[in-house]
Amino acid sequence: MRPPGTAQQLERRRRQAIRLLQAGKNLSAVARAVSASVSSVFRWSQAYRRKGVPGLHPQPTPGRPPKLSTAQKKRLVTLLLKGSLSAGYRTDLWTLTRVAAMIRRHFGVAYHPCHVWKLLVSRGWSCQKPERRALQRDEAAIAHWKRYRWPHIKKRTKMWSPSGLPG
Repeated sequence: MRPPGTAQQLERRRRQAIRLLQAGKNLSAVARAVSASVSSVFRWSQAYRRKGVPGLHPQPTPGRPPKLSTAQKKRLVTLLLKGSLSAGYRTDLWTLTRVAAMIRRHFGVAYHPCHVWKLLVSRGWSCQKPERRALQRDEAAIAHWKRYRWPHIKKRTKMWSPSGLPG
């Protein structure tokens, strides 16, 4: 697993390890000093011996490069924060399919909805399940019913008992 820090910070750590090795410290002491494993320090020293300082430079990240740049990802977040109503949808609810369509429309990049989820999680978003409520719901009428009608209904109900027994 990759340790925390930017590529430049990790390169500084590798250079510090090489300086400590050149100062005469052993692998274990250097590993403790730079918070790395002994095998990593050994790999760094081998790379330094073979290639010199360029051997300590960060390597490019393997795998396919991201479809959206960092600036585009920031722009995506601002578009999402405006809400789906501003994007032309009837409800204020972002679905993965809607986000994928918006990415395609604004950035010209096709994402499968499952991969949109990975993109959103990497930007700090989480899944939110909306409450299921009718569009015709009248909050004022519901509050009135709960306050004035329900207490009367509640007081009228009797305890249930089997039929045929005196109540």
